[in-house]
Amino acid sequence: MHSYEHFWLDPKFWVAVSFVLFFVLLGKKIWGVLTGALDGKADRIRRQLAEAADLRAQAEQMLHAAEAERTAAAKEAEELLARAREEANRLAAAAAAEAEAAAKRRERMAMDRIAAAEASAITDVRHAAAEVAGAAARTVLADTLDASADATLIDRSVADLSKALRAA
Repeated sequence: MHSYEHFWLDPKFWVAVSFVLFFVLLGKKIWGVLTGALDGKADRIRRQLAEAADLRAQAEQMLHAAEAERTAAAKEAEELLARAREEANRLAAAAAAEAEAAAKRRERMAMDRIAAAEASAITDVRHAAAEVAGAAARTVLADTLDASADATLIDRSVADLSKALRAA
């Protein structure tokens, strides 16, 4: 075994120094590559989150618009119902001179028209709201979810479907 007077004269010392320098330089390069990749991924995720927030805002706007249309249609249905009731009352007053059977028949016809108009208006509003919500959901889901998230969301949506239909 050879003993060196100073540790820097020992070849093992220089091998160790070379080893450390190699890994410091290599580690610096790898660190730069890793942080660059992570920063890029973080930027992509931020962009996707911003896009998802925009799509959500658009979907909420569409939902508010659909709710406003539904409210307007309900108000119109109420006005139609009020006009129909006024007409039924006028018809009932005019038919008072007629036989009781004719007055009842005319009143029943007016009420049937009112019910049909109300049912038709409510059905139209529900269909329009469902189409708008479906289109918004398709857009958001197509842009933001991957296959596993799609499966999870579909399972959850199917489970909540009966509650949503009862609420509508």
